[in-house]
Amino acid sequence: MDSRLKSDKNFRVGLIWSGNPGHHRDQVRSIDLYALLPLLDVQATFFSLQKDVRPIDAAVLAKRDDIVPIAEEILDFSDTAAVMAQLDLIISVDTSTVHLAGALGRPVWVLLPYLPDWRWLLDRDTSPWYPTARLFRADERRQWDAVIARVRSELIDLAAAR
Repeated sequence: MDSRLKSDKNFRVGLIWSGNPGHHRDQVRSIDLYALLPLLDVQATFFSLQKDVRPIDAAVLAKRDDIVPIAEEILDFSDTAAVMAQLDLIISVDTSTVHLAGALGRPVWVLLPYLPDWRWLLDRDTSPWYPTARLFRADERRQWDAVIARVRSELIDLAAAR
């Protein structure tokens, strides 16, 4: 797998910001990469695990050198699991990779819309299915900026503690 993962001594964070555009709830669960940019000034190395990058996000990625693209090396869930094993944290919207990270016992922070899929329940920031998952929920305004600000604050503390 990618040697950039093994050689990086910083706090390593994998990012996934959108799911399958054909999913019936994709409009509420996926976000634009642009929304995650406030995270990138945290003392960490960020790796894109995002498959099928949308054109609007590809334009943002093309202008950034602070997100290491490794998704092209990921062919299946076995490769995804191997990458996750080398990361300190995965931050993702509600996609299959969240469930893989949870099943592997990897630390994962899930960005959830105001009305999430039933599996995430309501009014809690943990998951009964995945003990290593933290849930960050959008409020009734359905804005992602407050969610990202909370994630950024927590990420600063976590990366500093390492």
